[in-house]
Amino acid sequence: MEILDILIIGAGPIGLNCALEAQKNNLSHLIIEKGTIVNSLYNYPLYMRFFSTAEKLEIDEIPFISTAPKPGRQEALEYYQGIARQKKLTINLYEKVLGVSKNNELFEIKTTKASYVAKNLVIATGFYDIPNLMNIPGENLPKVKHYYTEPYPYAKQKIVVVGSSNSAVDAALETYRKGAEVTMIVRHSKISKSVKYWVKPDIENRIAEGSIKAHFNAEMIEIKENTIVFKDEKGEIHEIDNDFVLAMTGYLPDFDFLRNSGIELKGDCLNPFYNLETMETNISNLYLAGVVCGGKDTHLWFIENSRIHASMIINTILSRS
Repeated sequence: MEILDILIIGAGPIGLNCALEAQKNNLSHLIIEKGTIVNSLYNYPLYMRFFSTAEKLEIDEIPFISTAPKPGRQEALEYYQGIARQKKLTINLYEKVLGVSKNNELFEIKTTKASYVAKNLVIATGFYDIPNLMNIPGENLPKVKHYYTEPYPYAKQKIVVVGSSNSAVDAALETYRKGAEVTMIVRHSKISKSVKYWVKPDIENRIAEGSIKAHFNAEMIEIKENTIVFKDEKGEIHEIDNDFVLAMTGYLPDFDFLRNSGIELKGDCLNPFYNLETMETNISNLYLAGVVCGGKDTHLWFIENSRIHASMIINTILSRS
């Protein structure tokens, strides 16, 4: 069996960047991805625009040409998938990693399709695959959606949007403009300050004029077939008619996979242990890259500030060769 210099789990932008750095330094590499290339971006809302400008999303100094000041989902898919094709990166798609173990100095990686051996392992799996559940009765009903793609299915429907982040605000505004009756349930006292600056006044004005109803300092209690139950800021319980719940409550890394790989998790946010200078975890030659480094605090890392992880990791590997 071939012994790879580096195996990368996750074909997101940072995983691709790690492969590009390995390729430039003549290190044999393989990316294992359970979905398609940049799978998380593929599952973003169809009309989503990034907060960042194109140059901040670039990897390996390859220009990202966008016709708009803020690139959208489709442009990002074209950019990152185009890089994977042009650079002929070695990627196995629709293959899920089942487990990782270390035997002496080599990693053994078992997937749904094969087994691999590598000297170094990088986990760059992001956090978009596991919804942050509300853990309330009825959350498993078919009308509850933890992922939002487009507004058209919700025309003329009574929609409850849970949350106040960018995804929640986008869902509320888009469904409202396609004819939905929208109610927001927000556990904080106001719309999140992290909402895109060109969108925030829009949602605040729609709430102020009553076009979109919003209950702040509120909490979802139960989801029923035709209604939802919530508690308002005064502690009073309300039940309102409802067709769909868009639970935009965020997402989490796969903590079980990290634990089972031997990575130490710390504190309430389950921050994975890693060296700030090398990105190496408590397991020698096992590295983290990208947003997975943030634990539950998924707003710590983005494409633009974690691109550097790739060069940090590859430089560390080269220094030990």
